[in-house]
Amino acid sequence: MAKVESFTLDHTKVKAPYVRLITEEHGEKGDIISNYDLRLVQPNTNAIPTAGLHTIEHLLAGLLRDRLDGVIDCSPFGCRTGFHLITWGQHSTTEVAKALKSSLEEIADKIEWKDVQGTDKYSCGNYRDHSLFSAKQWSCDIVDAGISDDPFERHTI
Repeated sequence: MAKVESFTLDHTKVKAPYVRLITEEHGEKGDIISNYDLRLVQPNTNAIPTAGLHTIEHLLAGLLRDRLDGVIDCSPFGCRTGFHLITWGQHSTTEVAKALKSSLEEIADKIEWKDVQGTDKYSCGNYRDHSLFSAKQWSCDIVDAGISDDPFERHTI
């Protein structure tokens, strides 16, 4: 079985919240796809409840696209500690951390329920499992903790 980089990361050494470049894949035609670890809470110490994480996911899908070029996907980790962000091209971890921070600030301070995309049975596979209250509270807590552009040293942006 192929080794998965994320499973080789020592989760006891990282200091969340942070942004980490997992890998850059280079295609035969010169294209680059980058995969980032957007770790919002400390692994094995905390986990964002499913409903709040689900709502953050739906919001980040649009907010990060507004702030970064080439966003392909932003998907939650099964452990509920953060997200994979997949992009075309290259972005520094500082640039991604700033976009993440700005997005979480908007969730915490400005977003209303009407702003959350994909919350009905036609546009979401589990539309009943959302919580804007939880998403706002977790976003506020994460921003207050400070988002680092390094997973091992606290270098908050």
